[in-house]
Amino acid sequence: METGNTNIPSPLPSASGDTAEAILQNGNTSSPRPVEKSDRIQTVDLIRGFALLGILLMNIPGFGGADGFMYFNTLSGPHNTKDYMTMAVIFTFFDGTMRGLFSMIFGAGMVLFTMNKKELPGGPSVAEYYYRRLLWLVLFGLFNQYVLLWFGDILFFYGLMGMLLYAFRKSSPRFLWILGFVCIGIGVFKSMGPYNELRQTRIDYVSAKAAEKEKKKLTPEQEKALNAWPEIEKNNKPDSVRSAERIKEMRGSYAQVWNELLPGSAGYEIGYTYEGLWDILCMMFIGMALFKVGFFSNQVRGSTYLLTLLLGYGVGITLGYYFFKGISNNFLHLGAYLDSYRVPHNILYDFRRLLLCLGHTSLLMLVYRSKLVPWLMKALANVGQMAFTNYLVQSIICTFFFYGYGFGNYHKLSFHQLYYVVFAIWILQLIYSSIWLKYFRFGPFEWVWRSLTYWKKQPMKIENQKVASSGI
Repeated sequence: METGNTNIPSPLPSASGDTAEAILQNGNTSSPRPVEKSDRIQTVDLIRGFALLGILLMNIPGFGGADGFMYFNTLSGPHNTKDYMTMAVIFTFFDGTMRGLFSMIFGAGMVLFTMNKKELPGGPSVAEYYYRRLLWLVLFGLFNQYVLLWFGDILFFYGLMGMLLYAFRKSSPRFLWILGFVCIGIGVFKSMGPYNELRQTRIDYVSAKAAEKEKKKLTPEQEKALNAWPEIEKNNKPDSVRSAERIKEMRGSYAQVWNELLPGSAGYEIGYTYEGLWDILCMMFIGMALFKVGFFSNQVRGSTYLLTLLLGYGVGITLGYYFFKGISNNFLHLGAYLDSYRVPHNILYDFRRLLLCLGHTSLLMLVYRSKLVPWLMKALANVGQMAFTNYLVQSIICTFFFYGYGFGNYHKLSFHQLYYVVFAIWILQLIYSSIWLKYFRFGPFEWVWRSLTYWKKQPMKIENQKVASSGI
């Protein structure tokens, strides 16, 4: 990654005159404490805010009750409808990329957290603060999943996976890139196993069907293959009875919703901790590498950002659309898909989203430098500074709007109408985050998290209204 000096002011104004580069090299000379507003790298907040709002694009179908029938009817129907075009855009441009970008920034934040603190004799070590912070994050994830009832929570997994990052906090960017691609490779290898098994089941079925058609005597294995495949196809199609049951329960009381979600939530935590390990870690490692070369802190030349934007979007969007069409065919015509492809489109998932993440970040950096919409850059940075609060608030708003103990709009909106809710929440969070940070140092949930991490009540109000501005 090419780096160098630019005419852009340092994105890290501070009272002591430290730069982002100096912090990375020498660390902060103060005792361990939360990062003050004047010490924040504003472009990191900007990217985090963009990713946080973008995550809702992918979460809203889960909140709103989009089920297999909605996807099936949309994908199999006319392609000129608002639902289909919305689905195509969302899955081409954003599927996995917002969570991937959020994972990158999480990795960058962990590097900054450890390097921005200096240990004092007799006091808690940086490692103790680090792991205490992540253990609380795990508990907040459980709170989000089992109290706020968002069954797609990511805080739990970020807390667990983040614990593995500490050992690599001082690794070189090159080594972190290697670790990221190793994790991608492991994820691809693991995904191929189930696909190959499923494809072999299909091959056995086709072979047995041909033998049956030729009036040949079938072996026990062929008889088994004839029975196995129809069951798989049946399970791959939407279940109307189960769907109706779920809709009824999700429009019920808090207790009904909790009972409906409990089995899936527990299975999700167990399964994704194992299956999603590589999905999360690869982006965290790459995010650490990108932070160390200044990619997230506006330290890279404009020509590099522009080239990365063109490459990221040029290849990433192409792969994204190809991926969307392939996954659609898999969902609609599983047998024909297995007959046609020896390798699934899923192997492109991490490469596609990495390219798009780099494209998104480069676009943000170029817009930031252009100063075309400083008000929007500032508002996104405010959302990012309160990302923890805003993530949980999205759960609170959406569960209350869609679930039965609130307004009961579960499964009542079409696919494209779900995004009207997204836009409304975006506007709300852009506005209240900016207002809140005029008077307070942290978002409310950030304040709780920091107070628990340092085991000391943190100052909340901004006493001096002349505190350094965000610089955006």
